[in-house]
Amino acid sequence: MNYNRPVKNDSTMVLFTVCAVVFVAFSFLWLYFFQADLLSVSQHLLSGGKTHYNRTVGAVIITGVLWLLQIGVYSLTRLRKYSHALTYFPSLLLLAIMTSVGQDIDRHFSFGPWYWLLPLLMVLWGVGIWFARSVQPYETSASSGLFSRPVWVNMLMMALMMFGVAIAGNTNAVFHYRTHVETALMEHNYDEALRVGQKSLETDESLMMVRMYALSRKEQLGERLFSYPVVNTSDAMLPTNNEARLLKYPVDSIYRYLGAIPRRSMRPMDYLAAIIRSGQAKPAAVDYLLCGYLIDKNLDQFAGEIGRYYKVNDSLPRHYREALVLYTHQRSNPVLVYHDAVLDVDYEDYKQLEAAYEPLNERKGKMLERYANSYWYYYFYVER
Repeated sequence: MNYNRPVKNDSTMVLFTVCAVVFVAFSFLWLYFFQADLLSVSQHLLSGGKTHYNRTVGAVIITGVLWLLQIGVYSLTRLRKYSHALTYFPSLLLLAIMTSVGQDIDRHFSFGPWYWLLPLLMVLWGVGIWFARSVQPYETSASSGLFSRPVWVNMLMMALMMFGVAIAGNTNAVFHYRTHVETALMEHNYDEALRVGQKSLETDESLMMVRMYALSRKEQLGERLFSYPVVNTSDAMLPTNNEARLLKYPVDSIYRYLGAIPRRSMRPMDYLAAIIRSGQAKPAAVDYLLCGYLIDKNLDQFAGEIGRYYKVNDSLPRHYREALVLYTHQRSNPVLVYHDAVLDVDYEDYKQLEAAYEPLNERKGKMLERYANSYWYYYFYVER
């Protein structure tokens, strides 16, 4: 009688189960937590906005389809023992392709290097399958169970393939921030939009634009704008001249929120001035205009116009007060003199701390550590 066969079957079942659990867990977590917003944007753009991606349903369906593909590959190759993990290669390769979308997908869709890389990898995989099938009859293992050598050899291969997925997939932090912020805006979840990447110093024009919109929706634009990284100039505040772009949030929604849809491409500051002048502007447009002056470091224009829209007192938003204190201290003949008991003392502390560090890099680091969320740091240390 042959008593070894049940042991072999048990060992094979453990191997298959471990590989399947690892694959399903990785695929679902990768799709649900790391790539859901990217896939949502991709589906939105490729469908012309006609379909909506659900992160839970999408992760379950895609993982299920990829698992079925693996089952089909196994039924053809019958790879067991040390090379069973190779049956997951096509599924993980498709997962990598799906999540390797570039940042310019809104401008053009491209498979990038996959045109030549996909055939090459499939040929190499085919060679690996042929070799594995050739040596499989001669493979033996004295151990069985979860800690057997075949299981850990397959786990190593699975880890390498999953690492390849992570390398190939789009992991650009700023792009993921953008996609998540726009998803939150679509759901009118402005708190979530402002939470995304809040502690990161990375940003770009498009991320700055959608954050400004979320801040404005919360009526906190003048209070918290410089709590986030600000780049470029006021040209990045709105999608009026392609300095900043939206991936899926409707452009018209921002313009209607501010007052009017522009008939032609124009700079954001020109657009804001025009709708305010014509009486079409809504209250939010005023804060956009004033913050535009601050982003451009145009303190004279800011000080000259803020009195038209606000009572100049201690109830002003934080960054407006900081800008006016800075303006008052910097100008010998200011058009507006503003003093704030707390901020005046804080500004003196700021200048003293600045004077205490001579090397620029050291001084900039110290100022960033203490005043990163202030307009003063932006004005003196952030280059436009």
